[in-house]
Amino acid sequence: MSRIGKQTVIIPAGTEATLAGTTLTVKGPKGTLVRNFPGLVTIHITGSEITFTPNKEGDRTVNALWGTYASHVKNMVLGVNEGYSKKLVLEGVGFKSEVAGKDLNLALGFSHPVKIKIPEGLTVTAEKNNITISGIDKELVGSFTASVRSMKKPEPYKGKGFHYNDEVIRRKQGKKAA
Repeated sequence: MSRIGKQTVIIPAGTEATLAGTTLTVKGPKGTLVRNFPGLVTIHITGSEITFTPNKEGDRTVNALWGTYASHVKNMVLGVNEGYSKKLVLEGVGFKSEVAGKDLNLALGFSHPVKIKIPEGLTVTAEKNNITISGIDKELVGSFTASVRSMKKPEPYKGKGFHYNDEVIRRKQGKKAA
């Protein structure tokens, strides 16, 4: 049984959710999100509440998707109302970051500059090696942030590279002088 799937998702004022077949559309003040949910779990919209019921009781796959669908819908409702944001910090001498149009330009100590296209629906700001990535789709924000971080992961000796704002990097001692 899914504890998350049993919970109801409350639709705040100013937000509307519509279900057409297996496609759920959530419109809010920040934008619109559309997602397809295959028919293993039934989604019910009554008034300002969204509930979920599995089609087959006791099936492990359906029970797993029950909670997953509820979590996705909750993230959609929260995204169109408040949005999501992640912050990256770039540490290292000579490392730079800047936003130019639809590209994120990075100088990461390689022999060439690194250019990353910013996906539609995301806003990226870079000031003094602090990069803020925000948008309404939680998955898109998280995956783009992870792809930027993977360009230069933090190394354990000096802490150079990208790390999340609240991430703690375990540091190693290094060599000792004799």
